[in-house]
Amino acid sequence: MRHDYLERILTARVYDVAAETPLEKAANLSARIHNQIFLKREDTQQVFSFKLRGAYNKMAKLSPAALKRGVIAASAGNHAQGVALAAQKLGSSATIVMPSTTPQIKINAVMALGATVLLHGDSYNDAYEHALTIAQQKKTTFVHPYDDPDVIAGQGTIGMEILRQHGAGIHAIFVPIGGGGLIAGIAAYVKRLYPSVKIIGVEPIDSDAMYRSLKKGRRVRLSQVGLFADGVAVRHVGKETFRLCQELVDEVLLVDSDSVCAAIKDVFEDTRAILEPSGALSVAGLKQYVAREKLLHKSLVAVTSGANMNFDRLRYVSERAELGEQREAVLAVSIPEEPGSFKKFCSLLGTRSITEFNYRYADSKEAHVFVGVSVQNREEVTKLIKSLEANQLRTEDLSGNEMAKLHVRHMVGGRSKGVKHEILYRFEFPDRPGALVKFLNNMSHHWNISLFHYRNHGADFGRVLVGMQVPPSEKVDFQQFLDNLGYRYWNESHNPAYKLFLL
Repeated sequence: MRHDYLERILTARVYDVAAETPLEKAANLSARIHNQIFLKREDTQQVFSFKLRGAYNKMAKLSPAALKRGVIAASAGNHAQGVALAAQKLGSSATIVMPSTTPQIKINAVMALGATVLLHGDSYNDAYEHALTIAQQKKTTFVHPYDDPDVIAGQGTIGMEILRQHGAGIHAIFVPIGGGGLIAGIAAYVKRLYPSVKIIGVEPIDSDAMYRSLKKGRRVRLSQVGLFADGVAVRHVGKETFRLCQELVDEVLLVDSDSVCAAIKDVFEDTRAILEPSGALSVAGLKQYVAREKLLHKSLVAVTSGANMNFDRLRYVSERAELGEQREAVLAVSIPEEPGSFKKFCSLLGTRSITEFNYRYADSKEAHVFVGVSVQNREEVTKLIKSLEANQLRTEDLSGNEMAKLHVRHMVGGRSKGVKHEILYRFEFPDRPGALVKFLNNMSHHWNISLFHYRNHGADFGRVLVGMQVPPSEKVDFQQFLDNLGYRYWNESHNPAYKLFLL
């Protein structure tokens, strides 16, 4: 099959709509991590994603009769734009079924290309099943986003371009994985010509269908997927893509949202382009791999696969990027409530840039400061904490504390000592229109809500912090209530950030 895919890729029809994208050196990132980093800029395609390659290659091979009947696809956005553009170019009609969580920028872009958009379900798989039903009913051609040899071959032209643009000497190519079409195509071409080049996939930790499937040796269906990197939010990888990945992919890495946000910033600093989260996965994985393997002076390629970023997600990205790069420390520092102590504390911070500063009077003896400080690495954080502690300033490192990063930093000053039997829980739910109201309705109960915090983060999960007054005698009933609620939750009643700033 490798020989078959080599021929398919060499003869793929993509350049009627796709450009040969640049392979650009990321100078700043290269200098910082001491390797030669190259970005394969698929985010510069006319639909800001690689997906038009596979879609057009598939549709260009359809018969005139099939094109006349029209095509249908399911997509979180980027494949949709590829299908819509291909249909426009080939004179066919296109219907796109998209999850209701799809960013509006992608919906508008698809409609602008003349396609009909139908919103259905909360995930790609919901949209996929609905699209298949419509295709069967209306006898239209379903254009799969990844599990189709012609689609895989279209994406494989990226591997062909990388080898032509760079030549020999590439140590590894890092590729985002959703359903697996992109990495399967690239691997099929590159491994045929240069087997020693490592092909490394990258997935979010909360959308790791390919990682789990490869570990199990069979395709695994996820019960739910994360929504931050919506372009790769796939519960079930393709049959053909899984087969190719089993044979050709060296490894799949998992990265968290903070490291993806840091990667978005890295690419922006080198290119002034803003990638969508799924488009930055490869850079996040590359950095993780370099740190793990302690690589030096190697040529590494990251495929930046898309730039269809929803504007309202930029706030979340900017807040988390420094944490993902470990260039911000979030600390809770207790200082004596006496003249000169505040000045002493500030002098110990030295010339470091302060990213956030919140002060709250605790009592006549002590005050608590919530502070964010720019640092170069974790070693600097350790030294700073030791310095503060040596000067009798009790310090709690909250840099890895999700509740502190998501909620408390926006709530400092909300202490209340008059609340009895308060317990604190953090909840997570799919953030889509109407989701918060649904969450509140589901939470309706006779326990009093004493604290509540929610911030919208775009197409990410909704995150809520709730304090409730629950008498000890009703803890069993409360646990049953939690289990029936249907949302992920964490008990934060003993979180140090809660005790310092909110209790």
